[in-house]
Amino acid sequence: MELVAIVIALALMEYVYFSFSVGMARGKYGIAAPAVTGDPIFERYYRVQENTLELLISFIPGMVMFAYYVRPDVAAGLGVIFIIGRALYFKGYIADPKKRTLGFFFSFFPCLILLLGGLAGAIMRLF
Repeated sequence: MELVAIVIALALMEYVYFSFSVGMARGKYGIAAPAVTGDPIFERYYRVQENTLELLISFIPGMVMFAYYVRPDVAAGLGVIFIIGRALYFKGYIADPKKRTLGFFFSFFPCLILLLGGLAGAIMRLF
């Protein structure tokens, strides 16, 4: 489970970096809090942060369930793919929102696999 904890910590650190990037973009593009609109580039940074938060809500519990009921090493591997996917998403979305698809794919599907695998493992353990 140590690998799982490390990967979760790295995913959260990546999210902190995205949050910090939003703060930096606020200054660069002159968007005073609490506003979240005004400059299209700033809005891209903001959306990456928000979209990542939305996925973290299912990623972390899914990863823990998968690790507990299936295999922690596979969960950690899927978690690393998720982190790479979010980095690709960040880079693509900031450059051009149409370039976010690859990053979305490599972060959404590992998350889905973790959730479904964790659910299946729990059901199998129940019976």
